[in-house]
Amino acid sequence: MDEPATATASDPRAANRARFELELEFVQALANPFYLHSLAQQNILSQPSFVNFLQYLLYWKEKEYARFILYPHALHHLELLQHASFRQEVGKDGWREYLNQKQFDHWRTW
Repeated sequence: MDEPATATASDPRAANRARFELELEFVQALANPFYLHSLAQQNILSQPSFVNFLQYLLYWKEKEYARFILYPHALHHLELLQHASFRQEVGKDGWREYLNQKQFDHWRTW
């Protein structure tokens, strides 16, 4: 039997925590240029429902949520993903490498 799923469904607090953790993990994954490239290659970034989801996730930039983010580039990339031109460009191999190098240079000199 699937007890954790049943417990989550009957306990709103557990359901909220599960959603929080899932969204936090996804937002942090946005810090990875290779993950962004993969989303673009699969045409996920061009789907209107996904674009709306990215817009919804902007609440992570608020102070009370941003404190949970371990990879600050995630919030920067989330902001960039609000622009159609960025969503289009990140699917290109050269752009992925450029973004990866910029991120590396930032970490190296920070």
